[in-house]
Amino acid sequence: MLDILKEYKRPNDKISELIKNGDIISLKKGLYVNATKNGVSGTEPFLIANHLWGPSYVSLESALSYWGLIPERVYETSSMTIKLSKKYKTPAGRYTYRTTPWPYYSFGIKSIELSDGQTALIASPEKALCDKIITTSRLVLRGTAQTLNFLTDDLRIEPESLRKLNLKVIRSWTKDAPKKQSLLMLIKTLERL
Repeated sequence: MLDILKEYKRPNDKISELIKNGDIISLKKGLYVNATKNGVSGTEPFLIANHLWGPSYVSLESALSYWGLIPERVYETSSMTIKLSKKYKTPAGRYTYRTTPWPYYSFGIKSIELSDGQTALIASPEKALCDKIITTSRLVLRGTAQTLNFLTDDLRIEPESLRKLNLKVIRSWTKDAPKKQSLLMLIKTLERL
């Protein structure tokens, strides 16, 4: 904003005026989106998620839904970060961030153009599923029946979708992943489908 308002002597006053007039909405200090009469303009929620707290990428249920793996509509945008876990409730929606370690964080991230000029970082289908497994508290996958039950009953992922996942990339991440044994059990289960 300061770059856009550089011709003003007091750009912070202009920002305050734009917020007061309802022209822009403040999501957090220094991050704004255009406003409409009905709320936030056409800024993509995944793009907002990448900028609210970073570095981060959209994952978990948000990415699983985006890729069509789970049938549920998601009302909160979930992301992974190497920083501390965080939650934001903004006029543009709710955003949560879960911590994951480096270098596991860096695997399986895709840059996706969501709409004209709006590109966001989103977990691949494989990474979103692995992130879901490693962040689900008290989940330890110990057998193929239990794992398949988690995937098809709890997450409601269709077996056809599971068969399309790239097991080679998941295997390449396991060395540096939390819950390594659970991810190896995921691979073993998916190999049997």
